Amino acid sequence: MSARPPLAILSGVRVLSFTQFLLGPSGVQFLGDLGADVVKIEPPGGRLWERHWSGANRFLNGVSVFFLLAHRNQRSLTLDLKKPGAQAVARHLIERADVLVQNFRPGVMDRFGLGWDAAQALNPRLIYVSASGYGTTSPYRERPGQDLLMQALSGLATISGRAGQPPTPVGTAVVDQHGATLLALGVLAALLERARTGRGLHVDVSMLRAALDLQLEVATYFLNGARLQKSATGLASTFHPAPYGVYATRDGWLVLSLAPLAALADALAVPELRPYAAVTWNFDAREEVARLLEPVLRRRTTAAWLERLVPRGVWAAAVNGHAETFADPAVQAADAVEEVEHPVAGRVKLLRFPVEFSTGRASVRRPAPGAGEHTEEILREAGYGDAEIRALRAEGAV
Repeated sequence: MSARPPLAILSGVRVLSFTQFLLGPSGVQFLGDLGADVVKIEPPGGRLWERHWSGANRFLNGVSVFFLLAHRNQRSLTLDLKKPGAQAVARHLIERADVLVQNFRPGVMDRFGLGWDAAQALNPRLIYVSASGYGTTSPYRERPGQDLLMQALSGLATISGRAGQPPTPVGTAVVDQHGATLLALGVLAALLERARTGRGLHVDVSMLRAALDLQLEVATYFLNGARLQKSATGLASTFHPAPYGVYATRDGWLVLSLAPLAALADALAVPELRPYAAVTWNFDAREEVARLLEPVLRRRTTAAWLERLVPRGVWAAAVNGHAETFADPAVQAADAVEEVEHPVAGRVKLLRFPVEFSTGRASVRRPAPGAGEHTEEILREAGYGDAEIRALRAEGAV
């Protein structure tokens, strides 16, 4: 892929990130990838939770991969927000910022004197983003917001898998990451609104709404009277007709997407499918069709079926594990992975920002920072002198 200049769409936009876990950090990482100057506010002494936890207990030279995956293109400033001096620094930075993002439980920032009302009084042009589990006015506002909890509450965990089996949660933090995308979208929309009006605004993002939005189709069908039941076979949703689902082959697994049953009968050489093709997209017979397909598809290997089905226009694909995924020519051509050098972790492979632009490409300008790595740099930019910085350190505020 040809070299492109670094992406700078949000160059000059200052973002203060009072975030933790995944939703907030991943959302502001999108903004950093687009060129914003993101300052991560975290406790002194490396006490940030995500620096000490990592999925699969995976650390690179002691550095959490969980931290690395959501903190590139950010600088770190340590502030103990329980200290008056740290709160004063935060207020000073708010006066100069364009965006503040926080995903503490509702009310926490208010206790520090840094809530929406206080921040707006300091900087009427500030875009203030509150991200939480349930929303700032929810009756559940004090409950923890976490991906699996949201999948359960929202119904997301119940719509996959086979009838009669336990609920099947999505095996990655899909609510967090979709919420992060909505957070970044909200900031971009708010920047456009501020450009028109000159005023800042409050953006409220919740994991619950993100979990519901992920179910746009199924939720809307339900709300409008559809009867939705999980399949006893390998059908992959509650609302598609057969063959839409996962099928075992001689050596693995294959998915079949939307395909007219008449075309499928010809492609698979299964004339027994033809009576079902008399009804276009025969939803009512979807279980019978899937059961008819199951023994047929076990007769050949996955590769053999793809060689037969794809040229005939049938929407089919092999079910890949991650080793096959990242070796696949389409994934390699997408150039979705960037390898960067971290001063402690060493070589780190990261997923790139997922949108491409003609004017430049999002890249890692800064690897994920060490705790407080940029504290003095950021304070000096904000006008603090040596004596003031020494006083803040003596107080334990930074």
